[in-house]
Order: sequence, then structure tokens, then C-alpha cells
Amino acid sequence: MSIENDTYLSIEKVCTGEFKDRGSKFIGFAYPVSSEDEVKECLAEIRKLHPSAGHVCYAFRINPLNEYYRTNDDGEPSSTAGKPILGQIRSLNLQNTLVAVVRYFGGTLLGVSGLINAYKETAAITLDAAVIVEKLITVSFKLNVDYVKMGEVMKWIKDSKCAYSTPIMGDTFIVNVDVPYSKQKVMSDTFIEKGWIEST
Repeated sequence: MSIENDTYLSIEKVCTGEFKDRGSKFIGFAYPVSSEDEVKECLAEIRKLHPSAGHVCYAFRINPLNEYYRTNDDGEPSSTAGKPILGQIRSLNLQNTLVAVVRYFGGTLLGVSGLINAYKETAAITLDAAVIVEKLITVSFKLNVDYVKMGEVMKWIKDSKCAYSTPIMGDTFIVNVDVPYSKQKVMSDTFIEKGWIEST
């Protein structure tokens, strides 16, 4: 990931992959995620789809600015599942990505090296099916102004090409705008100077 240009790589949407070895079947799932709560929801969905699976192992990386990752072997021998999966996520430099692998035991023990290879290959096959996209790291600002300034705010948003939320029309005009991470200090100073946000 390059903080300099405010971007990171992730996957566009959910994708799957499959790998078999000596009767055992491995099914991979990759999800774009941005929080542990989303990770938990995805894992719950997988377990609902595969209630009889012996293992649901996974790894994820979230928060491009301050990387947080976790691996889980879900009963497989230590470091034979989660770490190989994480290795494939890292090999593509992906962030905000979860890869989970469901295993159905086929009756033959694969051994440590066999398990490592199976989880690694399943993750690789799954991510090979993914559409990798470059995403922008942004910081959100809540602009809160009197209606007399609404036109000025909306013109700035249009000219800056920043993403923004649907405005809230109440006692004042409120809209959330997302600015590139590297410009947050400059934008904060600008918004304060214009009187669109309060000084903190």
C-alpha cells in the first residue's frame, strides 16, 4: 500500500475457490471487509452455509493506515492454516480483506506440510478469482452550515470531486464529505476558516 498517494489494494466483491487433496475438500471464500464486526458476520454466514464442515480457518488484514491482522487455525495443527492464508493475502498486498477456508475431511491425514500446502493453495485459487481494486484512504468531515452557505459548500464539493453523503436538511445544512487522507490537515484548516466546522 502507498500512503503517499492515499491508496491501498483490496478486492471488489466476494469470490470463492476450491481445492482437493486425498479426499479432503477445501472451499475458499474471500470478502472485502473493513472491521472485525464485518469479519464476524462473514464467518457466521460461512458456518451457516457449511454447518457440517470440520474446520473454518481464516485470516484477515484491516485498517490500511495501522495494519491489524489475525489468523485462526480453528482446530487444525498450529500455524498450518491461518498463517498460509495470511501469506497469500500479503503476497498480493491486500488490505481490508478476509479469506476463510472451509475443510471437509476426506479420511486421510494430510500431515503438517500437506495442510500448509492445501490452505495456501485454496487461498491462492480463491484470490486468483478476485477482482483487485485500488481504493482511496479518506477522512470524513461533518460540515454544518446555515442555509445561506449551502450553495458555497455544494460548489466546493463538486469542484473538489470529494465523495459526500446525502445532505440532512434540519435547522442547518449538514453534509459529510470524505477527503484524501494526506489532505486532512489542509482541509480541516480550510473548513474551520470558512466556518463550516468548529475548531477542535
